[in-house]
Amino acid sequence: MKARVTVVLDEKVGAVNPDIFGHFAEHLGRCVYEGIWVGEDSPIPNVRGIRTDAVQALRRLDPPVLRWPGGCFADDYRWRDGIGPRATRPRRFNIHWGNAPEPNQFGTHEFVDLCRQIGAEPYISLNLGSGSPREAREWVEYCNGTGDSTLTAERRANGSVEPFGVRYWGVGNELWGCGGHLQPGAYAAEVKRYLTFLNHFGIFKIACGPRGTNPFELRRDWTLDFFREYAKVQHPSQRPVEGFALHFYTRTPEAGGDLEFSPSEYYWSIQDTLRMEGLIQEVRAGMDAYDPGRATALVIDEWGTWHPQARSDTGLEQQNTMRDALVAALNLDIFVRNANVVAMANIAQTVNVLQAMILTKGERMIVTPSYHVFEMYRHHQAAESVRILVGSPTAGSGAPADPPVVAGSASLKNGRLFLTLTNVHIDQPVDVEVVLLGVDRPSVRRAAGRQLAGADVHAHNSFDRPRTIQPVDAALSWKGGDRSLLRLPAHSVSALELELA
Repeated sequence: MKARVTVVLDEKVGAVNPDIFGHFAEHLGRCVYEGIWVGEDSPIPNVRGIRTDAVQALRRLDPPVLRWPGGCFADDYRWRDGIGPRATRPRRFNIHWGNAPEPNQFGTHEFVDLCRQIGAEPYISLNLGSGSPREAREWVEYCNGTGDSTLTAERRANGSVEPFGVRYWGVGNELWGCGGHLQPGAYAAEVKRYLTFLNHFGIFKIACGPRGTNPFELRRDWTLDFFREYAKVQHPSQRPVEGFALHFYTRTPEAGGDLEFSPSEYYWSIQDTLRMEGLIQEVRAGMDAYDPGRATALVIDEWGTWHPQARSDTGLEQQNTMRDALVAALNLDIFVRNANVVAMANIAQTVNVLQAMILTKGERMIVTPSYHVFEMYRHHQAAESVRILVGSPTAGSGAPADPPVVAGSASLKNGRLFLTLTNVHIDQPVDVEVVLLGVDRPSVRRAAGRQLAGADVHAHNSFDRPRTIQPVDAALSWKGGDRSLLRLPAHSVSALELELA
């Protein structure tokens, strides 16, 4: 099987915002408690209660941003429950996730500490669903205030003399669902009300966009109705909201699972993932109808795989196979190819939930195939996306929408080309001719690369076999010039770094 990939070096798409490689951690299942927070008295090595192995693993990904505390949890979260002495913090129930106990041991200070330890910018989701503009405004002041106020004094008394400087704030979560079941026009009016009290802080506010799994009409109507209402000027001080967030999960047919799935179910998931590119263009087009200058950025607040056994009573836990790694790679390539449109994207979720980077079991921790994809793709961050043209056969899956076998993205930074490619064929390798086009007839001085593959698409890392899936050096035949051949193993992810002459 053969394919051709052409990289058009002179056709720039846009700067790759590092934030498209973001992450998401919700108070759900074992994501925060056990996965991140073990407490200062735990025998598991930790720094101020945050487990050390998770921090060390996440730092290797160069994570740009981490979103918290939800998710659905955010719109029932009272931020004051999570500050002050941990021994006296109130205990609550997590109503959205099976009334699980919420001890509030991990709150604002602990979250910002986690972000500082892993090197990520904090992104906090405000409670619009059951909260109030005053509650939101006071949380922002508590975190970012610099003057002599009661709230800043309280933060200092709680151990943080310097302000947290949290830039990203979500104005509610899924307001079309667990955040309050609002209509888009009503929600837009609420956003304007909230922003009346938040616009004074110089922060980046992100509004709730549509659910990607809804029918086309609902995605279109939510986007258009939100901006139609928001565009109604009430006061000269009203400004555009800085971000608008789409949520989209790759779903698996009910007959499939995280480890047991048929070839047709595998290709179904691959094809479902490829819908992301159309959703991005569709939502951005709706935004452009009222925001042609693109003052509001498109954000993908939540994305990833959601397999049938990931239920609320299991904390949305699922294993992570080579199929999940390919879904991660396909999405990241879509974001890089649309760097002029997508400003941020946060995979769900960081630890032990849905498409996790890390899985923990007591004192043990393993990284997943998806983790390796993020690590392999990190060089795209802050590079310049360039056009990539792919001539690929389809998989021959027999599905109504047969996916192309090869996909990828490319970016330039400091005279180096970073090219990432996937082969989604379940059992056949692909020989790819890579061609570089440019006015200056580019050639390659040096080439290196890594590939991620498994014995089959069900292969995964487990606590008994934690290194079943890990990257290996790619066999490159590049000997200079503007083209070369590369073999992509079946169901694999490849990342190439080419130094251009």
